[in-house]
Amino acid sequence: MIVVRNIFQLKFGKAKDAKALIKENQDIMKKYGHTTSRFLTDLTGEFYTFVMETTYENLTAFEKSSQDAMGANDFAQWYGKFVPLVESGRREILNLVD
Repeated sequence: MIVVRNIFQLKFGKAKDAKALIKENQDIMKKYGHTTSRFLTDLTGEFYTFVMETTYENLTAFEKSSQDAMGANDFAQWYGKFVPLVESGRREILNLVD
């Protein structure tokens, strides 16, 4: 099992807007096999940090789900609304230890 964390640094004051888009994102991603575990925001560290954390059986499942979603029109429309809120981002892929 793997955990994928997409970590975004939002633009100043855009956390509320990003949170508002999350429900829409969850509905879209479920159609393409993403099983989002949780969304996280900062309490310490850099302000306006927003994390989307998802689990997958393996890298193959992650790659397939990502390719299916990123090629979809509904995801592209959502992404077009999310990108203007983001300053930067990175991805971490981790093994889940049982």
